[in-house]
Amino acid sequence: MDYDTYFREHLEALHREGRYRVFADLKRRCGAYPAADQFTGKGTRDVTVWCSNDYLGMSQHPAVRAAMHEAIDTVGAGSGGTRNISGTTHYHVELEAELADLHGKEAALLFTSAYIANDATLSTLQRLVPGLVIFSDEKNHASMIQGIRHGGGEKHIFRHNDVEHLEEKLKKYPRGTPKIIVFESVYSMDGHIAPIEAIADLAAKYNALTYLDEVHAVGLYGPRGGGIAERDNVMHRIDIINGTLAKGFGVMGGYIAASKACCDAIRSYAPGFIFTTSLAPAIVAGALASIRHLKVSNVERVRMQERVRTLKTQLIAAGLPVMDNPSHIVPVMVGDPVHCKAVTDTLLEHYGIYVQPINYPTVPRGTERMRLTPSPVHTDAQMAALIAALQQLWARCPVANGQYVRLAAE
Repeated sequence: MDYDTYFREHLEALHREGRYRVFADLKRRCGAYPAADQFTGKGTRDVTVWCSNDYLGMSQHPAVRAAMHEAIDTVGAGSGGTRNISGTTHYHVELEAELADLHGKEAALLFTSAYIANDATLSTLQRLVPGLVIFSDEKNHASMIQGIRHGGGEKHIFRHNDVEHLEEKLKKYPRGTPKIIVFESVYSMDGHIAPIEAIADLAAKYNALTYLDEVHAVGLYGPRGGGIAERDNVMHRIDIINGTLAKGFGVMGGYIAASKACCDAIRSYAPGFIFTTSLAPAIVAGALASIRHLKVSNVERVRMQERVRTLKTQLIAAGLPVMDNPSHIVPVMVGDPVHCKAVTDTLLEHYGIYVQPINYPTVPRGTERMRLTPSPVHTDAQMAALIAALQQLWARCPVANGQYVRLAAE
């Protein structure tokens, strides 16, 4: 049997739908972010990155790099094992304490990614709490959906950020029924921000736990970078917070912060934690330095917000279809997968601007978009070049008239 036939058929389907994904082969230039070298079949070329989740550029911060070098020189490269078998270094212990402090919780637990943290925690919670009913926002991240599915318990989906719909579902259960409300603070594809306080009010009213994914907010919001919950002074009303070390903090890894008993139970029962080699000490040391810096420095957050406001204003003034939202995410609607890829391919190939097309299943079909993420170090000149390029492409093939055609250089 030719098993590769099955693989090719599925790949061909992606090509036909215009959503086959191509990786950009890049080397970012340390100290020159957002500049990077793109490797092509003809050599390398200069590009400006406009879609990184390294929101504050902390991956290149001198303190972060110095801490990583120090850790490599002190203890070497890898951790040497799972957390239970020789893989808990003092760096891991320090970082978990720092994260617990950041979120005002008793404890924190490190994972290799926020995806694994969501999957492992949400699935394990359902095994630890018999009869637990989950109430999940319809736009929750794939990792949260996966964790809920893996747990196999009863679940209900409420309309995005719709507290009235959530309450309709909650009130159907007795107060004594175990419940957990699962939602995000910043929804990374639309840029929406959750009504955290209103959801916390419902949780108190109906005796539910709250599980908040702050992945796209930690480091970026709040006086110490604790996220939207810290900014809105409701962090104490959230039971379990999920976060990442790979976006605002610029390194790698994920975590939860919660009560000591909750973190200890997940540590003790979650296969995704127990059987995974722990993060390399250098990674942990870099994250530790980044968090400590952003707890006391607002410079990066203030500058990023200014860059976001400026870009949104310029996109609107240029007549481009930016999706309005209150966060740092800057989505530009296209609405067709083939057209979206054509636009981003042309930006990269002919303008040296790298923006990844966002297609299904990351977003619903018909809502394909570009997702721009201005950082503190994107310059006015780089912003002007982006706006000019988009204006030229939209003039040649305006999205509004529904004529989706492939763009090519004349």
